[in-house]
Amino acid sequence: MTDRAPIELIINADDYGYYSCISQGILEAAKSGAITATSILANSPDLTMQLEWLDSVKNLDLGVHLNLTSRRPLTDQIANKLSTWDGCFPSTYTMSRLLLTRKITLQDIRLEWSAQIEACQVHKLVFLNSHEHIHMLPLLFPLTLELAKAYDIPNVRLTQADWVSPFNHSTLIRNALMQGMQTLNQWHVKQATPLFLGLSRSGKLDYEYLATIFARLKPGKRYELMCHPGHFDPTQISDPKLICYHDWTAELAVLQSPRMHDLYEQFGIRLSRYSTHRD
Repeated sequence: MTDRAPIELIINADDYGYYSCISQGILEAAKSGAITATSILANSPDLTMQLEWLDSVKNLDLGVHLNLTSRRPLTDQIANKLSTWDGCFPSTYTMSRLLLTRKITLQDIRLEWSAQIEACQVHKLVFLNSHEHIHMLPLLFPLTLELAKAYDIPNVRLTQADWVSPFNHSTLIRNALMQGMQTLNQWHVKQATPLFLGLSRSGKLDYEYLATIFARLKPGKRYELMCHPGHFDPTQISDPKLICYHDWTAELAVLQSPRMHDLYEQFGIRLSRYSTHRD
């Protein structure tokens, strides 16, 4: 080891509340010290119970995983406009189209996301991000910052492209779109945000990828690694697209592996939290 400045790394598990088996895996990761933050899906059907589970962990930053693309909204105003989809959120593409054509308004989103934040306020909230990164739409990012200020939530995720091979047609398009949105949105951000990691392996982080990106990190900088650890229970999760996209148990295993601690030592990485950082 050298005396260079440490690399600060927030390890943030998305999707707490998605399914109880995923939440249990996230809690396991938190108790073992493998993660330092998790974001809550507020429209979980058993949210109250899963929020109570969080009382069992300490030293874990909590935020809201703002949602417009999965399950039923919390507010009737937006649910009534989604009757074509039985009152549930449609796909990311469809929801984006509804926003751009103003069939769903910014006021609808403001009310819905306010309800989602308020549903989680039994705990101290220190960041906002979103399911499938929909808050990064340039139409929605200023609203996200507005809500963060209104609810005294000091951090908002600025998702960034992740140019790690191998590339295919879909990853190139996703990275190009995300890079464009990040370029537009960063002008609205008034404070330093952690540099974002994990997009190219979203849902399937593995050791080789982590070793590759950790080698690129700069001493003295602060980063956020998005991850999706959990337990898989086929009686709870049956959507084949969701199962194809995620390997929750493998992510949980790699994050808890002793090899991860070796990587932290090798690259001078110190696990960090939003709430312990001071600009």
